[in-house]
Amino acid sequence: MTTFLELNLPEEIVRELRGQGITEAFPIQEAAIPDALAGKDVLGRGPTGSGKTFTFGLPMITRLAKSGASKPGRPRGLILVPTRELAAQVRERLADPARVMGLRTLEVVGGVNINRNITALASPVDILVATPGRAQDLVNQKKLSLAAVEITALDEADQMADMGFLPQVKKLMDLTPAKGQRLLFSATLDGDVSKLVDRYMHKPVTHSTAPVQASVDTMEHYRLLVGSRDPRNEVITRIAAREGKTIMFMRTKHGVDRQVKKLRREGINAVGIHGDKGQSTRTNALAGFSDGSISVLVATDIAARGIDVDDVSLVVHVDPPAEHKAYLHRAGRTARAGTSGTVVTLVTDDQIKEVRELFKKAGVEAAEVKVHKDSPELAKITGAQRPSGTPLAVPGQQQQQPKRVQKNTHNRSDSKGSTRNPRRKATSGKRSGGTGGSASSTGGNRNGSRRQTSKKDGPRS
Repeated sequence: MTTFLELNLPEEIVRELRGQGITEAFPIQEAAIPDALAGKDVLGRGPTGSGKTFTFGLPMITRLAKSGASKPGRPRGLILVPTRELAAQVRERLADPARVMGLRTLEVVGGVNINRNITALASPVDILVATPGRAQDLVNQKKLSLAAVEITALDEADQMADMGFLPQVKKLMDLTPAKGQRLLFSATLDGDVSKLVDRYMHKPVTHSTAPVQASVDTMEHYRLLVGSRDPRNEVITRIAAREGKTIMFMRTKHGVDRQVKKLRREGINAVGIHGDKGQSTRTNALAGFSDGSISVLVATDIAARGIDVDDVSLVVHVDPPAEHKAYLHRAGRTARAGTSGTVVTLVTDDQIKEVRELFKKAGVEAAEVKVHKDSPELAKITGAQRPSGTPLAVPGQQQQQPKRVQKNTHNRSDSKGSTRNPRRKATSGKRSGGTGGSASSTGGNRNGSRRQTSKKDGPRS
């Protein structure tokens, strides 16, 4: 294995990586970093989890550390990524190597108050990690200029194409100097990605460590035939109760939220992420999943490539993906950086034919196994077991308080059977803070405790 020292990176970066226990380069890093350091445009194709962030990030840091200083709102390095989670992870991965070289990194993404981004850009930023939409918003508000960008990296370019971001990416690329260095990394380099290459890259050097199918070579794949929907739900619960980190993929946001509620009712510590979740909620969910305090992450496809978490030993396609690329991206959350993992797809009777076709297109061979919640095969393949059955609260949802019945003392008959006093009723509502005040009276309680349980407020992130 080649070490980072042998790749002619600055000594400060090598020392920082060594302090993190990182000394040897992955194949894509070994192949592409020297050309990137030489100022060449680079096309990189490699399986997910192969180390692409350092491949474009370390040469970017090295170049910018030698080329001067940045000005407010005018970064010299630009990294475009498709999802918020990936933006956060790229910035986090590069922050320390950049810091030791005297550079500042910043992420700007949707789902965060744009004023926070504007404030952060008021100070010099050397490397900006951005999702295309938020970067364009900041450009439109004239808070961000890309005129000083010396080097641009496009990460997961094929997913940006799949998600419809290419028009925004092109607009942003058109704002960078044409003579700048460009680094493009992707699982595939065909289709719309090739259009980006033709339009923006100058005699690029291509480094491909493996075809996209190789991203699943270190995984075991199974199609678990579960019959109908009801037995499938029981199988899901048993799988989710296993030991270790598990990611479950659903097709819809509603499906994610509903699945999380079901699992937590069974005592399984599950959280969900999808595009409608607030950024703080998504960040906290990933942090808990990463440190192991949360065992099950339920997600939609939009989050598939944004999840870069170590030690995910099982990926479950609760809903089979719509197309074969999505299968590979989902599956790539396990068996990262040479480790092994298991990927299972739950298949109901009416899905068998379409799922077989999906696997054929993906180039993945997987055994079909009939399972039910108590089958030994299910336990052997996934580690399934019985859940604790002790319900957990759903994160971000307030617990409903029992309604308090307000005693209206002036409406009661006294012990002698006398009727209520009409005059007392008329005057009691006028007293400030009196116990006889009606529910429609203005007072502290109307804007206080009642609002805490208002359905309009919704869950807090």
